[in-house]
Amino acid sequence: MLYYLFDYLDKHFNIPGAGVFQYISFRALGATVLSLFIAATYGKTIINFLRKKQMGESIRDLGLTGQMEKAGTPTMGGFIILASLLIPVLLFAKLTNVYIVLLIITALWTGLIGFVDDYLKKFRNNKDGLHGKFKIVGQVGLGLIVGMTLSFNDSVRIRIYEKPLLSSNLGEIQRYRDIIHPTVTTVPFTKNSEFDYKALLFGLPEEYTWIIYTIVAIFIITAISNGANITDGIDGLAAGVSGIIALTLGVLAYLSGNTKFSQYLNIMYIPNSGELVIFCAAFIGACVGFLWYNAYPAQVFMGDTGSLMLGGVIAVVALAIRKEWLIPIMCGIFIMENASVILQVSYFKYTKSKYGEGRRIFLMSPLHHHYQKKGIHESKIVTRFWIVGIILAILTLATLKLR
Repeated sequence: MLYYLFDYLDKHFNIPGAGVFQYISFRALGATVLSLFIAATYGKTIINFLRKKQMGESIRDLGLTGQMEKAGTPTMGGFIILASLLIPVLLFAKLTNVYIVLLIITALWTGLIGFVDDYLKKFRNNKDGLHGKFKIVGQVGLGLIVGMTLSFNDSVRIRIYEKPLLSSNLGEIQRYRDIIHPTVTTVPFTKNSEFDYKALLFGLPEEYTWIIYTIVAIFIITAISNGANITDGIDGLAAGVSGIIALTLGVLAYLSGNTKFSQYLNIMYIPNSGELVIFCAAFIGACVGFLWYNAYPAQVFMGDTGSLMLGGVIAVVALAIRKEWLIPIMCGIFIMENASVILQVSYFKYTKSKYGEGRRIFLMSPLHHHYQKKGIHESKIVTRFWIVGIILAILTLATLKLR
């Protein structure tokens, strides 16, 4: 909203300084500062409200050190993240931008799924919350919206730079091709780093490519939102890891949305994707601001309201900038946490059917609980997971050159 106000003032009244809102870097900085301010200033108010409404977390005794001391800590703190994310985005971003609209829908959609789950647990005495199949239906519905929007919206297009042509008169000329309604993505560590999903049609007509792309979008959104949900098990872990991932995505979005940088790095140029930097900046501010209250010992838990939203937003930003194949690296923490649960459950069922007794790979899953069982303090586990997340972020950015 502020973007349109200051744009109007600049064009019609030529007010000094109003034109600064044209710069993505300025608006991203403003979104970060405002997001941090909202989270830090009003977070305590939201926590007190949740405590007043008796939104304390019910803790199931898993035999973890210090676990039962957290009983009664308010949950649904994801509202702090949602408020401190969406308000700056509404003020600083271009609200006609297709990617911004898609991410606002994503944040609200996944936040609503998480809220229903938290609500059922607290007010309907349903310890399991929203049934898994309904969560999946919600995630599939979002995947359909995202996949079809990125496949059919006229504002969604990409430019792929090719090997320069040499001309004696004009010097070096950059050759490129523009693709409207692209179903193309980036393949890391390859020189010609584009892959078109139509290659997976196996002889079917090309107009069905959007179906393949939408299936991929559904899988990624479901996997990463659930991964973030599983990672949210100890104080500060999910919010910190998500902030690191958001910073990485913000850099990638800035480079992809800038003609000079994308041409220099020989990566896809994605028009209008620069606005995603504002969203990522607000997202980082929201995560850091939430950590003020969620760091050990936590004063509030984000609940599914926050964790499902974090993963959903991360997945959609990666899809929007055509970097979803970097997710196994960039979101490695979420992948490991997800995989540890799948492996633990699968191995337990397999050994029980074969030997009559279930056996385990880890002391407990997800992975962070395994280290807690080994006697490592949760604050040290969180710090080490953050360090791994930073290493993965650096490796992700290194793929821009390591090809």
